Amino acid sequence: MTCSAQRAIGRCVLSALVSAALAGCGSNNPSPIPDASAGDASWTQDATSVPDSSSDYSIAPDTIASDTTPAPDTATSDAPVAQDMAQDIVVLADGAGDGMVEPDAAKPDASVSEVPATDAASSDGTTSDRTTSDGATMPDAEPAPDLATALSAIQRVVDPQVPAADSTTLDSDNAAFAFDAYKKLIATNTNLIFSPASISIALAMTYAGAAGTTASEMAQALHFSLPPAQLHPAFNALDRALASRGQGQLGADGGPMQLHIVNAVWAERTYTFKTAFLDILAANYGAGINLLDFVSAPDPSRLTINTWVADQTENKIQDLLPEGSIDSSTRLVLTNAVYFNAAWKVPFGPNETRDGQFALLDGSSVSAKFMYGYLDNIPTVQGTNFVAVSLPYADDRLSLVVVLPDAGKFSQVESSLDASSLGTLVAGLTGQMGYVIIPRFRVETGSDLVSLLKALGMTSAFSPGADFSGMDGTHSLYISDVIHKAFIDVAEKGTEAAAATGVVVASASAPPPPLVRVDRPFLYFLRDQPTGAILFMGRVLDPSKN
Repeated sequence: MTCSAQRAIGRCVLSALVSAALAGCGSNNPSPIPDASAGDASWTQDATSVPDSSSDYSIAPDTIASDTTPAPDTATSDAPVAQDMAQDIVVLADGAGDGMVEPDAAKPDASVSEVPATDAASSDGTTSDRTTSDGATMPDAEPAPDLATALSAIQRVVDPQVPAADSTTLDSDNAAFAFDAYKKLIATNTNLIFSPASISIALAMTYAGAAGTTASEMAQALHFSLPPAQLHPAFNALDRALASRGQGQLGADGGPMQLHIVNAVWAERTYTFKTAFLDILAANYGAGINLLDFVSAPDPSRLTINTWVADQTENKIQDLLPEGSIDSSTRLVLTNAVYFNAAWKVPFGPNETRDGQFALLDGSSVSAKFMYGYLDNIPTVQGTNFVAVSLPYADDRLSLVVVLPDAGKFSQVESSLDASSLGTLVAGLTGQMGYVIIPRFRVETGSDLVSLLKALGMTSAFSPGADFSGMDGTHSLYISDVIHKAFIDVAEKGTEAAAATGVVVASASAPPPPLVRVDRPFLYFLRDQPTGAILFMGRVLDPSKN
């Protein structure tokens, strides 16, 4: 069974999954400060009734998106599963006709004219300038292409009924992948920031269309131990839990706290994809499909995706997809974006920040700006060769866990940490009174993840022999690139962090002391405490470098 997707104006903003964890210490000091030197639209076909597989159906007028605002999530856990839906969706190229879809267009064998689309960059057909991360305004090299959207009849399941055991398994599996990825990324990065959550989500959406050896290798590399029928709802349940974080709390900029995770799928408008694949993305990831002309306008399509990513991350992630990453062979791009902005539970006093020396691994030192904070209940733990502290955000379910190895023990501690030991560390945190002194730091990292994923055993997905038949019913698709960028800024008032991932699919001892001074290389984990989700993680070897 097929259905024709129509052109329309707008873009699809899709809610999905994110979590974060960080915290801070205040400036109301009862004792002297230590010395500074120390949317969902729907298909016309009813979701519970599948037409005969020999018939086609089209999209009714209300399925053509005319703006960027998705319909509210309304589905419950009783929504039909993707496997019960039609087999494929045909995304048609521009036709000669320009008539609107008639109300009965969804009837079997009905035909539909192509709805004309205008330039998506602006209502008058001109392109808009974009602002780079340093505040400069730069015109886009090429005009953005027309953008139409189409969504599955399956709406987002907003109250997924997932067994607690499945959620626990997913949390553990995601953390295991996070540490596997970390150990590969540190080989090419000094300071590091990345979002395991963003990478896992983007690749989980891709995994929904994998089969055979390709699916097996992806599951092994990504630590997906749950079967697909349980995995995708578990991701949805995690997303819904994280969506509740920060409500009514302040962000680092004085505005509302934000924990914003969204997904989007970008498809070549002439290509055919299975409805079952799109249903999984819609029900569990809130992701509809945006139609682009990769064949004749690959670079304008790339700019459209990059603009969407920048919009979702408050311009912190610019130019996710580099020039040349999209070409005429591209058939699908799956994207995830995460944005986090939260104030500390108790802010650091901006007037108490002072210069100090940060010891590097080679024995030299650099000057850094150190923030001073005092709390009467700082979760702290003394471990073997390290001390760790958890700094809570305004919503104290989120915190920044800082692991400070003893002098000369950084490599030993770093290599010994894994998902299990991090869980043990967090469980051992106990409240203590005292100062925390930590440098302000800002880190940006960009990574091509192909080599990393191949090293973890995910090899066939990147070859022309890949099996993504769950996407289109053929064996012609493979992953041509997986690109990730992340950003974090830890300052006196709070933390701002962002990340985005794009998957391009082509065809062919003693109790801890009250003072924790983070003046040497350290590791950090921005995590959601109730779920254990690691939203961001990384290390700082030299806070004077971005």
